[in-house]
Amino acid sequence: MVRISKSFFKSSIIYTLAGAMPLASGIILLPFYIGGLSTKLYGAQAIYVTLTMLIQTVVTYGFDSSIYIHFHEFKNDKLKLSRFVSSAFIFMMLISLGTSLILFIAGSLIFDWLLVDKGISFYPYGIMALASGVFQALIKVYSSLLQSREMPVTFFWSNVLYFALILGLTIGGLYFFPDTLIGPITGRFVASLLIGIWVLIRVFREYGLHFDFDWLKTSFAYNNYLFIYQIQQWIINYFDKLVMAFYLPLEYVGIYDFTLKCLIVIEVLVGGMHSSFLPKIVGIVIQQPEKKSTIEINRYYNALTAVIILLVCACIGFFPIAVDLVIEFLKKADYQKAIQYIPYVALLYLPRALRFYFLFPYSVLKYSKPLPLIYLVAASIKIGLMVLLTSTFGIFGVLLSAFMASVAELVLLKYYLRDRFEFKFNSFKMIYAPALILLLIMLCEILFKNVNREVLHASYLVFSFALLVWVYRAEIDIQYLKNIFFKRST
Repeated sequence: MVRISKSFFKSSIIYTLAGAMPLASGIILLPFYIGGLSTKLYGAQAIYVTLTMLIQTVVTYGFDSSIYIHFHEFKNDKLKLSRFVSSAFIFMMLISLGTSLILFIAGSLIFDWLLVDKGISFYPYGIMALASGVFQALIKVYSSLLQSREMPVTFFWSNVLYFALILGLTIGGLYFFPDTLIGPITGRFVASLLIGIWVLIRVFREYGLHFDFDWLKTSFAYNNYLFIYQIQQWIINYFDKLVMAFYLPLEYVGIYDFTLKCLIVIEVLVGGMHSSFLPKIVGIVIQQPEKKSTIEINRYYNALTAVIILLVCACIGFFPIAVDLVIEFLKKADYQKAIQYIPYVALLYLPRALRFYFLFPYSVLKYSKPLPLIYLVAASIKIGLMVLLTSTFGIFGVLLSAFMASVAELVLLKYYLRDRFEFKFNSFKMIYAPALILLLIMLCEILFKNVNREVLHASYLVFSFALLVWVYRAEIDIQYLKNIFFKRST
């Protein structure tokens, strides 16, 4: 039997913890954002973060993934590795220079056209957001390099330092300069600048200054696809805020982004759980002569579906209470509007297990060809429906657009694997049970607005638990549960 070494287990924990820090910072900073920013300023901050993530995606140009492959290809040839790594970072800096020149000229015009009468401009915070995106790209690629080199300690402490700088500078800025964007925008800019410079010093000190375009061209066939995919992911995850800003006041963008941030905890927990068993799934499929789902594989995803259902219901119950308490303590009533959207945003996570289930074979089979088309369709549906619905239905139009895009993604992911991977699974466990919970919560939120909110939300969790016990009755030891909850007195 093959045993997992302690060093491997320790490294996995370190990479998981460090990788979760960017998401964790979003959760930790929420009370400080409420205290220091109006919903309008929070919406403006979300727009600048959207710009930062676009620049990060453009400058990265897929090297965050390709550097892992080429490191293992060249690791036994120091010269080739040095030329490739150094050339990759110089190429990203050239992309940064070109992108910066374009935005220095056109950035103000784009902001004035897209965000007319919104009270925000490209200068000075747009420049800081641009620079933050550049340095975040360098940090992201270097983090991938550290993982490739199996340097978990350096990876961990560099992420901890970056995390601490963002938190410290942002919180300090919000405290000393409330009701301005100095804390959120300048804090992230200074933190990324300092860590980015440290990254460049380490890279060029170790690998030297080389620029060999021929070596880079060997990576472009892989990078070009990744770049397209990452741009599509940016459109799906961030572009909605720009569309909202075009049709709605910035206050709505702030409320929407704040609600999303409240529920990041589901993203962190579900993503971590999936990452923990994904290697096992990959190993099972690789050993198969005919690629298909198995009872063992399905059990992992059935369990993930059940966990998501319980998490969604728990968050619907917890976060309205938590947000209410924070709002009352900080006396920021403008964030009260976010509470009504929490249940609907949480429901968007219900198809997440099915998405993972239909997506993992693409990686195992190295079948990436349909993905750009799939996400082009999903992004087009989301943006197209937003354009049609946002001005009339506001945030609810945005959420409906996101849900319809998610459904289209699931259908297409499964469709394009029909000849390469056979899916056999319990439809009630993975599709109908989450759908039933979704319909129940939506109907209750619409029809029973006058019912006590805490009681209504608690009933979701009770119903979900009862449903899951019934659905998984064959797998659960009912007698064991009876002994726990109805233990006879002696």
